[in-house]
Amino acid sequence: MNTDLKELNPDRPNIITTEIDAISFYRKMDAKATIEEMIEGKYVIVEEFYSNGLDLLVELRRTLLETYSDSSFQGQRDYRAAFRKASHRLLIKVEHNVLAVKKCPDIGWLKQLYPDVSDFYISYPEVQGMNSSWQWYEKGLKVKTLNLSLHPYYGTYFPTRFDHIVLFDKWLTTYKGSKKKAVDIGVGCGVLSFQLVRKGFKNIFASDTNKNAIIGVAKELNRLDFNKKIDLSHGDLFDTYEDKADLIVFNPPWLLAKHELEEGIDRAMYYEDGLFDRFFEEAKKHLAEDGKLVLIFSNLAQVVDRNAAHPIKDELENNSRFKLETFLQSDVKGLSQRTRRSSQRSNEKVELWVLTAKE
Repeated sequence: MNTDLKELNPDRPNIITTEIDAISFYRKMDAKATIEEMIEGKYVIVEEFYSNGLDLLVELRRTLLETYSDSSFQGQRDYRAAFRKASHRLLIKVEHNVLAVKKCPDIGWLKQLYPDVSDFYISYPEVQGMNSSWQWYEKGLKVKTLNLSLHPYYGTYFPTRFDHIVLFDKWLTTYKGSKKKAVDIGVGCGVLSFQLVRKGFKNIFASDTNKNAIIGVAKELNRLDFNKKIDLSHGDLFDTYEDKADLIVFNPPWLLAKHELEEGIDRAMYYEDGLFDRFFEEAKKHLAEDGKLVLIFSNLAQVVDRNAAHPIKDELENNSRFKLETFLQSDVKGLSQRTRRSSQRSNEKVELWVLTAKE
């Protein structure tokens, strides 16, 4: 394993460990007046019942929509920014790594992510995210192509639909090349790497810029006894890889970022200018003579904006590094029960591009 996990501390939500000047909110208090204070910059602490925080967030949305009524893209972006800023002033107290309110969820991350501190304040939206993540971690994510369940670690991207994974699995069954060495760039929760193991690849190098992804996959490797098959690296692209691979797999973000990216899941969903050019340049150096470069992508950006650039098409049209061997496409159908598909995305298709190096 290339990364020393003992020195890798997970990214976790910011907390407040000192006493703060704040308003305590109880059920019988005036929610609207409390929200006005919060918007003005005052911290509010949820007291008594966990659901009191939910009530305040409902009131916050209602109040902000009176000001941010513009339905344009920029108007909605401004609304979301205002909501995020104000909602993170809503705090909840943690005592002995447990939420200090009644009828609250049991969130194991509060113990696992904060072994060094037991009492603190944390923002209510962060708690909501941790609660959702913990439920997925406990329940597990069923992946039919693997015939097993994965347990995605906090702050790690995991699929809620599987069309692209099925597409990759179908292509893998037709793969006739060498299976000695493979590379998985952006390992996430490990699905593609585990598919490679199941299809007989002997050694897999898997990297990710997200520390939590590497920590989470390492835990899964121990649980699934795949340790001898996959080498993990916390770093950018091929950062510590010095070999040539028979197969390089990349399931990149599908949308160009129009905002400053945060670490973690944000970078699994949006890519910055220059990412693909760097990837293709490095992939050229690390692909074996008869190797295959596989990119799993989507036409989502073009569905939203028909003039949006397609980085893989741009590479093939404007550079002389690779040529197209195979292109596969599939409708988006397999959504999880927890997601709903918008009409705007009804024409979305997942794509699988197989490239080889030009001579």
